[in-house]
Amino acid sequence: MKKLVVTIDGPAASGKSTTARTVAKRIGYKYLDTGAMYRAIGLKALRTGADVKDEAAMAELARETEVDVTMLASGTRILLDGADVTDELRSPDVSAAASAVAALGPVRERMVEIQRAVGAEGGIVAEGRDIGSVVFPEAEVKIYLDADLTTRAERRKRELNGKGTEVELGKVERDIRSRDKTDSNRRHSPLVVPEGAVIVDTTQLTIEEQIEEVLREVRGRMQGS
Repeated sequence: MKKLVVTIDGPAASGKSTTARTVAKRIGYKYLDTGAMYRAIGLKALRTGADVKDEAAMAELARETEVDVTMLASGTRILLDGADVTDELRSPDVSAAASAVAALGPVRERMVEIQRAVGAEGGIVAEGRDIGSVVFPEAEVKIYLDADLTTRAERRKRELNGKGTEVELGKVERDIRSRDKTDSNRRHSPLVVPEGAVIVDTTQLTIEEQIEEVLREVRGRMQGS
């Protein structure tokens, strides 16, 4: 049976990561969190004091930085210049830096090169904001997850609280609204609904319900391949 490429796109806190990771596990595919790769670049920019809005500086930083995706039984780990930084990538500061660097063409070109290499042989569930539209436009299954702003902010707040970061819901909502605006209006690879994607509104769905909806689409395509 042919190994498929499954893409899951959507805005911040729409449930992409949990859904993609679980779907990949249940069908025995690799899971690729592309957003974490941009977060890694953002994290390095914060550590080095680089200006995340300076395209030339960030292009050089991206070229000289090693971002490796390691897929283990326990999940995907992101290595930044050889060091595992997976657990440092979800803070508000890193999110803001990731949004800024992801808007830069040279950074996106470098990350897309790595992402396509990872998914070259199929058998992968990849999630992000330009996966079905730019990285894997010929993917056999394309999903676009969405939810209303309040629901997404509540989800992100719970995620941060669970990791020991206390933050006000209003701030989370403002951050996500700003991220949405940046992602949708950036010049390079803006967030869009990919052509041919199945749109799943997760506002009223439990995480298990949205996973099952995506699995139905994937298994249907697998059975027809």
